[in-house]
Amino acid sequence: MTKFIRYVQNIIAALIIFMLIVFAFRLTPHPPLSEALSFSTVIYDENNKLLRLTLADDQQYRLWTPLEDISPNIINGLLLHEDQWFYYHLGFNPISIVRAFWATYLGGGNRQGASTITMQLARMHWKINTKTIGGKLQQIFRAIQLELMYSKHDILEAYFNYAPFGRNIQGVGAASLIYFDKLPNKINLPEALALTVLPQSPTYRIDKKTGIAGKALINARRRLLERWQEQYHTDNNIIALFDLPLVMRQPEQLPFIAPHFTDQILQQDTNLNKHQQRVIKSTLSTDLQQIIEQQVNAFIARSKQKGIYNASVLLVDNKNMGIKALVGSADYFNASIHGQVNGTLAKRSPGSTLKPFIYALGMDQSIIHPKTILKDVETDFGFYNPENFDRHFKGPISVTDALIHSRNIPAVYVASKLKKPSFYQFLKQANISNMAAEEHYGLALVLGGGEVTPQELASLYAMLANQGVWQPLTLTQNEHEPALRKPLLSPAASFMTLDMLLKNTRKQDILIKKQKAMTPIYWKTGTSWGFRDAWTAGGFNHYTLVVWLGNFDGTSNNALIGANAATPLYFNIIDAITAYYPSQKQYHNHAPANLTQVEICLPSGNLVTQWCKIKGKTWFIPGVSPITVDTVYRPVLIDNKTNKVACPPYNPQTSHIEVFEYWPSDLAKVFAKAGMPKKQPPKSTHCNNAQTYLGDPPRITSPLKNAVYKLRVNNQKNEKISLKATADGEVKELYWFIGNNFLGSSPVNASIDWVPIQSGMFKITVIDDLGRSDNRKLKIDLLE
Repeated sequence: MTKFIRYVQNIIAALIIFMLIVFAFRLTPHPPLSEALSFSTVIYDENNKLLRLTLADDQQYRLWTPLEDISPNIINGLLLHEDQWFYYHLGFNPISIVRAFWATYLGGGNRQGASTITMQLARMHWKINTKTIGGKLQQIFRAIQLELMYSKHDILEAYFNYAPFGRNIQGVGAASLIYFDKLPNKINLPEALALTVLPQSPTYRIDKKTGIAGKALINARRRLLERWQEQYHTDNNIIALFDLPLVMRQPEQLPFIAPHFTDQILQQDTNLNKHQQRVIKSTLSTDLQQIIEQQVNAFIARSKQKGIYNASVLLVDNKNMGIKALVGSADYFNASIHGQVNGTLAKRSPGSTLKPFIYALGMDQSIIHPKTILKDVETDFGFYNPENFDRHFKGPISVTDALIHSRNIPAVYVASKLKKPSFYQFLKQANISNMAAEEHYGLALVLGGGEVTPQELASLYAMLANQGVWQPLTLTQNEHEPALRKPLLSPAASFMTLDMLLKNTRKQDILIKKQKAMTPIYWKTGTSWGFRDAWTAGGFNHYTLVVWLGNFDGTSNNALIGANAATPLYFNIIDAITAYYPSQKQYHNHAPANLTQVEICLPSGNLVTQWCKIKGKTWFIPGVSPITVDTVYRPVLIDNKTNKVACPPYNPQTSHIEVFEYWPSDLAKVFAKAGMPKKQPPKSTHCNNAQTYLGDPPRITSPLKNAVYKLRVNNQKNEKISLKATADGEVKELYWFIGNNFLGSSPVNASIDWVPIQSGMFKITVIDDLGRSDNRKLKIDLLE
């Protein structure tokens, strides 16, 4: 009895020791079974459509798929086909081994296998040669090791990711995606059983041209189906699917959509651990990509006779800065045009496409408003003497027209006045890369003296649509943090710039501009020096679109003019997209709350007087926009008898008022050269005194002269300063200025409120609509 008790105790102790060894193996840290593998990268578009599947480092297609993401049909089919006792053995099945050994070596029959799923995984994981008895024993030992170290879940998961599925396809994830264009949890039963039988015979023939599975694979699947029906109830409709041809896509037929776009993603992805799973959901829209590619191909085919062979196009969604379509070159596979170069990343001279941002900065820095009149005349800016593209000058021109007609002299003039930031500093803030020192460019930067990429240009134009907030472009979803947002322009300046660009109409738009359904489009062209680059950049709906034409080697071509070359393709793309998405929400440029409109005298761009003959309206930012009273149209009292300037004392019965245009000499010279000489205003040298017949100037009554106003910051909106003045009886309108910035207008005997935003000394000026003024100073102290 004592011996029996000791015997039992020894057995129990042995079992305890065995269990402790098992637990020690299981609890000891060990590397994941995926560690030894490298993986493919799979890139999807925004709607989970496959764009590209790359090879792993060992030239295999391989995607690690968790067991939970594999269809139960595949799992159950594998266990039924390979290892029904998987969850009960310790890595090997003794009965199967004895039966296989007898059949293979003693029974004289065909060679039989006895490998469990764990043993097969051990062979693949440690690359064991199992054709020898020693190799087989090693395989069994390694299988036991796997069972001790890993759970059944981990072993089964690893098997599905190690198993060969024909050709250079490894793992059920890659096999399902390549053969059936589906994830492993989305395939049906016929597809699942086909994948189940493949690892045992990965060389089953599949026609490479048609993708139709051969008889051997179909027969193996049929045999497995018969066993499946014995164990699982299967609907007759599903059974009928097995009679259809089994079509399996081959690796050569994998999609290769937007190659430049996916190349760029992969290049940015090089720092990732190649032993980590890489499934990338991009921002690209396959539909938009195909539309643009079709338009580029058609355009290049028509333009080859002009020597235009290459193009790059970029479409960006302003809402999230995601790239929706990217064409890096006209033909990725054409070596003669360096087709594999991604032109949207190439530094090129932007021509005049940067001019909108010069004017936007000018509006933010109180230099101009949209109707400010600038001089398009021959001008020497120190060492820089720019010319217009057509080598002609238009004389006085509004900012809007100067932008639309791409006049160089006005743009250079505004750029020369920019400070904090200068145009160069603004571009640096907008992450324009690889710029030389500011002194290197000078004012030539305005006309394309620097270089930008189409992607950098797209981020600038998208900023206008996003109320002046710059954000980087994104290729993948959730790529960057909101902290990367940088407000570089005010919402008001961005709105006014887009409003000017929206007035740039193509010929077709002139005929249909009354149609409410017409898509608003804003755009700007650019042509680089030497006709090396043709650009059109702008936007429509919620997209920014940039089109570039040229040669990657910098070869010039007289046909490479932005308006003539790039613009037709630009509009072809927009027309194609709007036709494909007819119900897409159109873009509306909504004015910010702090913007308003004021009536001006159009020839001068300044506030109207009673003498102005041509009136209009312009947007302006109260307290920022620089608007003064018109001085082009001036009244002169003329003597009825002599037709000369009347001298005092005045007699209304013997004189009358005539209005003359007073233009600077350089503009008068341009008018004369254009065949439109202006009538010279009369001289008053014969009079001893200047004319003073217009009455008394206005007089400010509020605020008090040299007063000090103490205002509380936390109650600023309620502590306004009322501006008021008296005026001569002929005056109808008063214009108020804070320093040089226009605040607003008010009728005579009415007041206008001003809310100071900072402390300091301020000069208040009022000007009536006859051009007369009054001013006074006051001090503002903002208290906490």
